[in-house]
Amino acid sequence: MEMPLRHDQDSTLLRGVRPNIVQSIRAYRIQDLQTAAQAMGNHFLYANLAHAQSKQDILDLIAQQFMFPAHFGKNFDALYDCMTDPLHKSGPQPGFIVVLEQIPTTPKFDKEAREQLLDIFRDAADYWADRKVAFRCFYSFL
Repeated sequence: MEMPLRHDQDSTLLRGVRPNIVQSIRAYRIQDLQTAAQAMGNHFLYANLAHAQSKQDILDLIAQQFMFPAHFGKNFDALYDCMTDPLHKSGPQPGFIVVLEQIPTTPKFDKEAREQLLDIFRDAADYWADRKVAFRCFYSFL
């Protein structure tokens, strides 16, 4: 049985933020987002990508910082899979707040690659929206 989204539990900080969205972090502070996640009982996933130069670096850092399983395939399809299906199969999920900090803007990780990365998280947000689970992803560029 799926539980409806419990908007009444959204913290004051996220009251104006749609439950399933990928957006720039703007004025939000990471510590405040983490506190909001804890207050709402949401998973908080954080990755600092400042030292990445390439797509492979990005995937390695996300895998380490999100504590993905060792068999993580380290490609965009595997990233999507790790953000969706196994979590869904492990039981009801309370919601997610994801922070991708300092996504690089390098020749090896250009605008197209950045959009592909954010599209994975947009697709994950849609996946969880279909299951009535909040998935908010905030990002910043280096």
